[in-house]
Amino acid sequence: MKETELWARLQQHLGAGYYRVWAAEQSLGDLGGRTVVEALAAGVASKDIWRAAWAALELPARER
Repeated sequence: MKETELWARLQQHLGAGYYRVWAAEQSLGDLGGRTVVEALAAGVASKDIWRAAWAALELPARER
């Protein structure tokens, strides 16, 4: 998964006005307590970040 797809999925599920805030402020346990932004900066794969976000947002399996 490309980073642009990660951002598009987050926007789709959280809304255009909120997804960037959520990505910068929400710590995710599956990412070692990092936010999406911190995980990207640390070089974590977008696919792994999406899986963590998907779990945190409790999205349906079809969205994985």
